[in-house]
Amino acid sequence: MTAQRREQQAGDGTIGKAVTVLDLVAGFERPVRFNELREGSDYPKATLYRLLQTLTNQGLLAFDPERQTYAPGLRLMRLAHAAWEQASLAPVARPHLARLAVQAGETVHLAQLDAGQVLYVDKRVPSRPIEMFSQAGKVGPAHCTGVGKAMLAFLDAVALDRAVALQSFYRFTPHTLTDAESLRAELAEIRKRGYAFDREEHEPGIICVAMPILSARDRVIGALSVTSVTARKTLDELETMVPLLREAAGRISKDTEAWRFPDQGQARDKGESNV
Repeated sequence: MTAQRREQQAGDGTIGKAVTVLDLVAGFERPVRFNELREGSDYPKATLYRLLQTLTNQGLLAFDPERQTYAPGLRLMRLAHAAWEQASLAPVARPHLARLAVQAGETVHLAQLDAGQVLYVDKRVPSRPIEMFSQAGKVGPAHCTGVGKAMLAFLDAVALDRAVALQSFYRFTPHTLTDAESLRAELAEIRKRGYAFDREEHEPGIICVAMPILSARDRVIGALSVTSVTARKTLDELETMVPLLREAAGRISKDTEAWRFPDQGQARDKGESNV
């Protein structure tokens, strides 16, 4: 987590702390004990315990007294499902994603930006699946993924500055871009070209070509990618999928016009940015 992000959460008071704890619990992807949460939290023991109790009382977390573990609660799941259906691209993009996966014969991802990071909202796997990090609901880095860079490249200047400031620039592989200057240079090329690549920047052996999904007003609302492995495809071969990606992105964008989909990463009103 960047210093800027920590400062933002500190300014959000109790609600910000509670959301941080929810993120922490969800990040384990399994029921988790208090001591494990303590190791991953910056909060004092008493503060963390109080937050966990409140979240459990509200049904946002579930506590198993036998195993002494915490997990996401049913109320949180209901809220997540409602958000998924109302604010996610997944429902409107579903048929286009399925068609693209069949046409490409490779794994297809659908993603959106969330606080400068990539939120994978859907995934279609062909007959030859690939073992990789991305799954629907997971959050990944934007600076070293095809979908992340595709979205960053088409943000306005203010939104881009905020998103870049939120990047960790962690080096996942020898190919990862690890500073803002290198990232901005690549984003400029992506904007000219119209699409992005992942050149084994997040995971060794994993490559992709990605296309932004833009609204009728050219606001970033998501991104699509076709992903493969270097043992099966080259970047040049993946680049031949660009017309299919462009067509699918255009169809999704058109369908969102009648759905009042919330634009991402751009100002709704003058001076307000939504990254």
